[in-house]
Amino acid sequence: MLFRLLAAMCCSCLCCSANFTPTWESLDARCNPSWFDEGKVGIFVHWGLYSVPALGSEWFWKCLKAGSEGVRDFMEKNFKPGFSYGDFAPHFTAELFDPVEWAELFAEAGAKYVVLTAKHHDGFTLWPSALAFQWNAKALGPHRDLVGEFFAAARNRTALRLGIYYSLMEWFHPLYQIDKVSNFSTSIFVKMKTMPELRELVEVYTPDVIWADGEWEAPGEYWDSLNFLAWLFNESPVAKSVLVNDRWGKESICRHGSYLTCKDRYNPKTLQCRKWENAMTLDRNSWGFRRNANLDDYLTTKELIQTLIETVAYGGNILINVGPTHDGRILPIFQERLRDLGRWLSVNGDAIYCTTPWKHSQNDSLTPNVWYTSRGDALYALALDWPLDGRLTLGSILKPKTVTVLGHGKQLLFRKGYANDLIIELPSFHLLPAAAAHAFVLRLTFEDPRPPCPHNATCRYFYYPKVHRQPKKPE
Repeated sequence: MLFRLLAAMCCSCLCCSANFTPTWESLDARCNPSWFDEGKVGIFVHWGLYSVPALGSEWFWKCLKAGSEGVRDFMEKNFKPGFSYGDFAPHFTAELFDPVEWAELFAEAGAKYVVLTAKHHDGFTLWPSALAFQWNAKALGPHRDLVGEFFAAARNRTALRLGIYYSLMEWFHPLYQIDKVSNFSTSIFVKMKTMPELRELVEVYTPDVIWADGEWEAPGEYWDSLNFLAWLFNESPVAKSVLVNDRWGKESICRHGSYLTCKDRYNPKTLQCRKWENAMTLDRNSWGFRRNANLDDYLTTKELIQTLIETVAYGGNILINVGPTHDGRILPIFQERLRDLGRWLSVNGDAIYCTTPWKHSQNDSLTPNVWYTSRGDALYALALDWPLDGRLTLGSILKPKTVTVLGHGKQLLFRKGYANDLIIELPSFHLLPAAAAHAFVLRLTFEDPRPPCPHNATCRYFYYPKVHRQPKKPE
């Protein structure tokens, strides 16, 4: 416990006082602001010009240029010859976009932060970028600063932390094409577009997260990422509160940044030595809104909650994506899933927020679909399936002092089984909140404030304030 406290104090001092240099060694030594790991749950919003055709995915323009058969046939059947991607801009209307409604929905879902797509790979910006000329939502379509409106509403009506997704590259920008042809030996696009826009976003909207993407074709040196991040952490108006992901050059993904995303829908299903995030989608096949999605393309509430539990048990955050429509609506099926999640978290949030992975075991050694988290002196067992006989058997727990079910409160009876396991007598299912149908949570306390090692387990000290794995400590 003393080691954990000293490490946390050290980390806090680093965050407040360090002057970071433009090297990954220095930048990776910065400790994350605590709100991110404590919050666990975020919402991702993919919204842009691709929400107008709403076919396939947010890569519609790229597929159109590549001659994708499905996209090409769609255009030929539904639009006059010569109709281009840019011609969709007047139809990106956002007339039903209510930023207060969005913000309150996301807060009701139990999210603690939201990442809004300010610019995807097509280059169309949702704020009046001075560098996007006539290719932004203020000049075309809704004629509104969509980023500014949402940020203002969320900050006025909720406690949500706010982040910005920004694509470093633009598929068809002429300056990016020049740099690409030179094998990125020139950096005209970065100097004239990427870096000025990133600074503008930070200085105008003061986001708590910069979620970079579109980095994979060029190294970080081309993107000038290290100089930008050193400025961000040292001098920017969000220097103390901001975090960044790992997509700042083709060599940096899954290696550098405040936390790792590694790949879309990243879920390693094992304990990591770095903070990580599972950016995933409610629509299994697309980040942007699709009109051609079927019901079984969407995650069920139970699947969503399982993904949340599994992610948090292994030390990650979850970033749940929704794709609004061209007119600014969030589909009822997305609303239902998010509100279901919020109802579940209103009962079981103690097992999610501000927790750490249990150092001994992240899932039960005997019963499938049971995961563990810890918070203070409590251990939580999060179970997906209600046992038919009303008894839950756990192989990773030996001798608790008390066992309760969240949302029920009364202490449960338990006993040691013949196989040195723990058998817990559960209450009648109808006495639990309706949210237990998706997953229920046991809270266990112990005489010793540290839960004991399960039999045949190797105990390890688990702590990850930042980059380096801590040395093992004896129990």
